[in-house]
Amino acid sequence: MKISKVIMLSIASSIVLMAGGAPKEYPAGEVGKMVKLGEEIMAKTDTHPLTKDMVGNKLQCKSCHLKGSDGKTGTADGIGTFIGTATAFPAFSKREKTVQTLQDRINNCFMRSMNGKRPIIDTEASIAMATYVTWLSEGMPMKMDTKRPCSPNNSARWAKNAKKFAGIQKKATHANYENGKKIFAAKCASCHGGHGQGMAAFPPLWGKDAKGKWLSYNTGAGMSKLNKSAAWVQSNMPLGQGGTLSDQEAADVMLFVDAQPRADFDLKKGLFPAEKMGYYNSNVHEEKHSVRSNFKAMGLDIDKIRGDKEIK
Repeated sequence: MKISKVIMLSIASSIVLMAGGAPKEYPAGEVGKMVKLGEEIMAKTDTHPLTKDMVGNKLQCKSCHLKGSDGKTGTADGIGTFIGTATAFPAFSKREKTVQTLQDRINNCFMRSMNGKRPIIDTEASIAMATYVTWLSEGMPMKMDTKRPCSPNNSARWAKNAKKFAGIQKKATHANYENGKKIFAAKCASCHGGHGQGMAAFPPLWGKDAKGKWLSYNTGAGMSKLNKSAAWVQSNMPLGQGGTLSDQEAADVMLFVDAQPRADFDLKKGLFPAEKMGYYNSNVHEEKHSVRSNFKAMGLDIDKIRGDKEIK
């Protein structure tokens, strides 16, 4: 009888973890309007009038926070879901070394994944995006996260898988890079382009456009970290086939992708002047990354991994 209860609780827990989808109805009045605005911004982040000037590439929030069966940004089941995210905040961030609000978490992404400028807290865009994410957690129990600013549907599996892939990536060789290149050509290029430039509705992964503008996330983004990107990719890619890549396949393909040229990250360049931005909720005010430094953090020599010396 006790065993049966344990099994039932385990099944129930799995159902809660994978349950997705936005609420069936928008809130009434001004709150509903703000939810819809946030939803629109997250689908059109690089072109929306309220955020386009703060985005420095061709990505949108939906590029990483995938649409679920309801067609809404961040409702897919894989790592990156917005479902339940608001219930974890305020939450501690090891990166910022402070307790972060939901607005902090969203706005900081603009400096990294969007390769742009951090929106000012309490502007219409900032409030709208946080309102949309909060709506996706409506009716769920609140449980502030003392370890990381992350949805309870992501937190444990994100940490577990990032640790697993760190162990794999630290052993990477040029052969893994070449294998990742083959996997990319076979399973990724049809959507993301042979040179990572993106195609139609599918986001770019590296490089610059014809005008010299960076297309994708910079080296401060979570996706630029070899262990975190592999965890995300295994959970979500190929699109509609999440969970089909082996550990080594996911590690190798992101070893290849993250070895390609992308913008360096300099925290100070992602912040507006203090007189415009106001208080910046972080105890870390200097932070820089490059492709080379990200590989070095894993104990890897980018020159040996790629077999050349093109990366600075």
